[in-house]
Amino acid sequence: MNNTAPFQLPLGVSLRDDARFENYMTGANGLPCAMLKQAAEGQGELLLFLWGSHGVGCTHLLQAACHAAEPFRRAAVYLPLSELLHLGPGILEGMEHLELVCIDDVQLIAGNRLWEEGLFHFFNRIRAQNNRLVVAADRAPRQLGINLPDLLSRLSWGMVFQLHPLPDEDKERALQLRARARGFQLSSEVVRYLIHHASRDMGDLFELLERLDRASLSAKRKITIPFIKQEMGW
Repeated sequence: MNNTAPFQLPLGVSLRDDARFENYMTGANGLPCAMLKQAAEGQGELLLFLWGSHGVGCTHLLQAACHAAEPFRRAAVYLPLSELLHLGPGILEGMEHLELVCIDDVQLIAGNRLWEEGLFHFFNRIRAQNNRLVVAADRAPRQLGINLPDLLSRLSWGMVFQLHPLPDEDKERALQLRARARGFQLSSEVVRYLIHHASRDMGDLFELLERLDRASLSAKRKITIPFIKQEMGW
């Protein structure tokens, strides 16, 4: 199946426009990024499993892979189980014909018999089609608490990568990169202030950056340290 854009689900699920490889600071995660780019091109491993704590970029990279599939006319879909779990595993029917399927938050199916069996059968169907599957979770396969042994073995079939948090100097560059993607500049002093006064979790820092961006647009002011102190009450 070929298409010019990611496969669209009528479920209110969409890709963030800024969730692209060029907007991701790789740090120590260069190899999984390279493998994901290969998957988007229809190359490399049929199964990739990414895991890591909140804020390391699993969701960003899964969505980036779907975006990256577009120029290669490969049909791709992003499935966040945090939003779709209640629909049941029937949503996977027929998706084995897509060239790239990215399933996020797979830890949420642990102990759910219907989902565990449904995902197991989907693994078999997509593999039979020689299409690519990327799965992400907040922990390694053996730590998920999956009850179905056959599914647990499938999750470890391909390459398994832990995504590592960025050191502070890379966090600074990542925040500046995200700011430029949103159309504004952040000074090094402002970035260091944010990192040392807010959560060091990148997901939380990006959410804070979006909040400050909206506030600065509303106030028609630049994001400076005095502005941050006023907005955040620090």
